[in-house]
Amino acid sequence: MVAARITVNGRETPIAPATPHTTVLDFLRERGLTGTKEGCAEGECGACSVLVARPGTDRPTDWVAVNACLVPVAALDGQEVVTSEGLATPGAPGTPPVLHPVQEEMAVRGGSQCGYCTPGFVCSMAAEYYRPGRCAHPEGAPGAEHGPNGFDLHALSGNLCRCTGYRPIRDAAYAVGAPAEDDPLALRRDQEPPAPAATAYTGGDAEFLRPGTLAETLRLLRDRPDAVVVAGSTDWGVEVNIRARRADCVVAVDRLPELRELRVASDSVVIGAARTLTEIERGLDGTVPLLAELFPQFASRLIRNSATLGGNLGTGSPIGDSPPVLLALEASVLLADADGEREVPLADYFTGYRQSVRRPGELIRAVRVPLPLSPVTAFHKIAKRRFDDISSVAVAFALDIEDGVVRKARIGLGGVAATPIRALATEAALEGRPWTAETAEAAAAVLRAQGTPMDDHRASAGYRSAMLGQSLLKLYAQTTEAVSS
Repeated sequence: MVAARITVNGRETPIAPATPHTTVLDFLRERGLTGTKEGCAEGECGACSVLVARPGTDRPTDWVAVNACLVPVAALDGQEVVTSEGLATPGAPGTPPVLHPVQEEMAVRGGSQCGYCTPGFVCSMAAEYYRPGRCAHPEGAPGAEHGPNGFDLHALSGNLCRCTGYRPIRDAAYAVGAPAEDDPLALRRDQEPPAPAATAYTGGDAEFLRPGTLAETLRLLRDRPDAVVVAGSTDWGVEVNIRARRADCVVAVDRLPELRELRVASDSVVIGAARTLTEIERGLDGTVPLLAELFPQFASRLIRNSATLGGNLGTGSPIGDSPPVLLALEASVLLADADGEREVPLADYFTGYRQSVRRPGELIRAVRVPLPLSPVTAFHKIAKRRFDDISSVAVAFALDIEDGVVRKARIGLGGVAATPIRALATEAALEGRPWTAETAEAAAAVLRAQGTPMDDHRASAGYRSAMLGQSLLKLYAQTTEAVSS
């Protein structure tokens, strides 16, 4: 086994003596790359953003921005990372480096004051700067938050600034042009990304393991059922940083080819559990409209660049955003272990708070969404912020309405019970009835009584119940507006 190594700003360096729980952030700072900052240590502020070379969509490689505070450095064994320091081009001897176009625009347009968050903004902006097809986006394209240069401002949804204000940062984002023909990071996109490295990294009493195949992974999990399985590490990274959690054995599955399937067949859409949400969003390109509505509301682009459906379901959280949507889509999970594979409807998957039917040694391999899809869908997320926030309530609808009658209704709920749930009573109150204001009002009254909402720091039980009913009335208003227009 080759010693674990990582390439940072073009220079290869050993990961040792870092521990298996050392984050990329701490690894970089310990080596003098202090542009990468720690703000929140849980993936909300973006001060720690760095670029990682990943398999591309339109080109062999994409530069993807991720939260360095969440990712174990051992997870990037064999990979390439670029920090804010690595974006600038070295100048002639005795002269300062030549700023990257993103850095230059941030400087001249006043996008930085205290500077603490600036390197993270710059890295997230650089990822969008190099996004395939950005410059082909026409001026005046749909979306008030797309610039005339095609820059999607949502690329910065995971970056927070506390002093400058966002207007000059937005101005800088909308001012950057196309990468120059000799831009080394742009040229790098035409080469293959680093292949996943089979990793067995030990430090102290802990191990970080990345098996090369699914079969090897399942045998390992059979023998080590206590191992923590990670993909994007957006949940486990918070546990390590905030709660000082440690594990004897961490097993990475994010680069297993068998878990990265994305296939649209005649009867279903199959999504590999280790595909990141960004990869799913761009790969499906609106094929599943309800998922397309979910993605922009799921945390931030920085989180979506690492987070996976398998991870969101595997944690079993009752406030995860994807379960309500997948419940409305009547999705099922494909569970694999060393002895074989089984398919479980998601409606039967959750058994209690952060508990499921998944057995020790079993892994979520994929999610299957049956086709055809219901034509009327919506995802309503009620939270204190538009983006980068946890749901107080999440509601997903999928309805078949024919000749003005609700033939089929599927409704998924999050944040109102110990597990994500189907609103079965509300579905029954809708099916077979005309899609009218009276039906919507009656069904909304039923929906308000669904689940067992509780009071906490995000919302009261009464507010959650009210939002359930209001969500159905909003759906009715949206559908009737669409018909009338």
